[in-house]
Amino acid sequence: MKGIASLRGGRRAVTAVLAAGLAVVLAACGSNAGTSDTVQAGPDGVDDGSELTLWTRAPLEKQANLLVEAYNASHKNKVKLTVVPNDDYVAKVGAAAGAGSLPDLFAADIVYVPNWVKQGLFKDISANVNALSFKDSINKGHLAAGTDGGKNYVLPFVLDLSMLFWNKALFKDAGLDPEKAPATLAEFAAAAKAVQGLHKDGVYGTATGLNCGGCMVFTWFPSFWADSQDVMSPDGKKSLLTSDTSKKVLGTWQDLWKSGAVLPSSKDEAGPTWTAGFTQGKVGLMFYPATLLSSTPFDVGVAGIPGVNGGASTFVGGDGIGVSKDSKKANQAWNFLNWMMSEKAQVDVLAKNNDVVSRSDLANNSFAAKDPRLVTINKVAGNGKTPVALNFQQAYNATNSPWLTLVRNYVLGDGADLQKNNDQVTAVLAQ
Repeated sequence: MKGIASLRGGRRAVTAVLAAGLAVVLAACGSNAGTSDTVQAGPDGVDDGSELTLWTRAPLEKQANLLVEAYNASHKNKVKLTVVPNDDYVAKVGAAAGAGSLPDLFAADIVYVPNWVKQGLFKDISANVNALSFKDSINKGHLAAGTDGGKNYVLPFVLDLSMLFWNKALFKDAGLDPEKAPATLAEFAAAAKAVQGLHKDGVYGTATGLNCGGCMVFTWFPSFWADSQDVMSPDGKKSLLTSDTSKKVLGTWQDLWKSGAVLPSSKDEAGPTWTAGFTQGKVGLMFYPATLLSSTPFDVGVAGIPGVNGGASTFVGGDGIGVSKDSKKANQAWNFLNWMMSEKAQVDVLAKNNDVVSRSDLANNSFAAKDPRLVTINKVAGNGKTPVALNFQQAYNATNSPWLTLVRNYVLGDGADLQKNNDQVTAVLAQ
């Protein structure tokens, strides 16, 4: 996603505060998911020349503009897009929700979707979604995040995936096969140490954001999932970070740090520049945003993020989108959403511009087929997860979150407080 560094980094402290304010505003509305209106549109919605309003966050500006321009060029309805700065988005949505003036459609960071669904910001689109012939191929992580009480409120807008990237030139220099991805977390660590062993000036084996909870959620959780280990209980209220898998994942990073194979600036990296070392060709391999593939200026290999015992997974981030509770043009809004999920939009708009499609049945499309790495990204998306918890932001992404404390205590220390730190994560999740 454009602006992934800011998305997963510095803005989290601001949004943590704003989210608390939003909860107060929405509580005053007295709304909940069970009382949200249901969209009554037919399968295709209504295209009668209406003007629709749509809000999105700044990191999605490129994709949003592409979709809106293509829709407006082919439909009677016209969508008016408003792009809002990251740090202003939660407050703007909260104020509009309290005033009953949300736009017809708005996108939401998938991390916040469960809260906003619970607060009743979106209309129920279950009947429409269930009528889609390709429903089973829609990204399950995004659908799950936007589902409450068995009802669908949100569809995927733009997917943002975490993947394993490696610098083929550095792999070759280190005596590694540049066409072969590390199959396990241990092989990942061995490759990082091999690149470190080149002793090239300013070059390190790997990098991460050790002071960025969101960065590590985005890139480390998949190693748990690839090992069939959950990080939270199904209800999102209990942390499961004391498992054997957790100790092996955290222990791998502890060993990499102590061996000197991690870019030193990773220790204090809070998000804004966490991918810069790799993009500059100074890092051998790292877990990296898939959306940066097209802007990486050298030949890279791409694969899913491996687990302790193999397998591959990804954090399916990005934004979902739905019809707002305040829309008086819900049938027309569904027309946009229905088109957005169509092959025409997914392939001819998103895939054509090297973005990930939200439907697994379109993974091997004509544009992705030209680059096997894009096919890999699309296929891994279908096996990834989007963790769902009402207090996800506070537990994991906020500045000084208990998750961040847990990681730093283990990787930079001795891990003796793992149980205590895990309990602290649970305490926040259960609030």
